[in-house]
Amino acid sequence: MADARRPRTMDLRKQPGFNQIAWLCLIFLYAPIVVLIVFSFNDNRSVVRWTEFSLRWYAAALDNQGIRNATIVSFKVASVATVFGTILATMAALATTRTAPFRGQTLSYAIINQPLMVPEIVTAVSTLALFAIIKQLTGLTGIGYLMLAHTVFCIPFAYMPIRARLEDMSLTLEQAAADLYATPFQVFRRVTLPMMSPGIVAGAMLAFVVSLDDVIITLMVAGPGETTLPIYILGQIRRGITPEINAVSTLLLGLSVILVTAFFLIGQRRR
Repeated sequence: MADARRPRTMDLRKQPGFNQIAWLCLIFLYAPIVVLIVFSFNDNRSVVRWTEFSLRWYAAALDNQGIRNATIVSFKVASVATVFGTILATMAALATTRTAPFRGQTLSYAIINQPLMVPEIVTAVSTLALFAIIKQLTGLTGIGYLMLAHTVFCIPFAYMPIRARLEDMSLTLEQAAADLYATPFQVFRRVTLPMMSPGIVAGAMLAFVVSLDDVIITLMVAGPGETTLPIYILGQIRRGITPEINAVSTLLLGLSVILVTAFFLIGQRRR
């Protein structure tokens, strides 16, 4: 009788056409990426006609001074944005999880996650307008504006895994350390920080990937000589797709996959 009264659950995998639709979605999602990777190893300059396997376009990409310069700029901006964005995200996560519930806490979450809710083009245009006013008033220029824009944009991406890690952590050990007369700083350094480190590392990796792959904000904010790798690829595509661009895109894709995989594995650590 107990089994008869138990509610039946619907298994979507057994619904007619589910497998076919799922495979169709996967094909449309990953087929362009597979084509990109395959033709990056094509010896022919054509990106639609295969001749033979070759690594010539990877060698050409590595010898391209423009690609090297854009890569250096990308890593500089992404590194700075990751460091400062992760620090600010960690402070925000501690302030919203290691305190008693307060009035306006939901508003705090909304403000921190604002870049995720607002369309990126809106954020880019508003940032451009703000920086234009600052440049006019101060006369200051440079790559610092691009680094600042990326830092702010990366904060919510680093904040999410750090906050999730803190919410999963019990307060027992921190309270025990406080009972043993440890100062708040000692509790944080010896108990809280080591336990939340997987979340910090995962958040930093996610922030780095987001900054490295960003196009819209960079396109709006970057000044002369501040061309990042995605912007360089976009500029080259306007002149026509070449296997060299396929090779660069494949390398960038590989780096992103490695970092995202590491982020996922580290994020799975609960102890």
